[in-house]
Amino acid sequence: MTIKILVLKSGEDVIADIKEMMTSDNQVMGYILTKPCVVKLVSSAPLTAEEDDSNVEGSSEVRIRMHPWAPLAKEKQVPLSTEWVVTMFSPIDKVLDMYKKQVLKENGQNNSTDSSDQQSKVGLTD
Repeated sequence: MTIKILVLKSGEDVIADIKEMMTSDNQVMGYILTKPCVVKLVSSAPLTAEEDDSNVEGSSEVRIRMHPWAPLAKEKQVPLSTEWVVTMFSPIDKVLDMYKKQVLKENGQNNSTDSSDQQSKVGLTD
């Protein structure tokens, strides 16, 4: 299992278990994404100037939000051309754990992706 976050040309950050699709001459032509989800950082920014003054610097809360990347797809594995990938990297441990528990259901539950948004509080450091 290789779980990575891919940054796409569309600007989306997609987390998935990825496998490479190879050509006959051993070149990567694309990726197979298993249970891909869009990952977004959502900050709880102050709503008013008063709230901003009372907020201690560096104490703003950041949440990670995940939702299915291709929610109408019947398949759990979705092919993606290398032309759409800007870069890819390994997620921080907290995001990886969230993906495994809530999307892959590695905590002993069934192995299906539900269509509801998943959200969790995450600090900016590991």
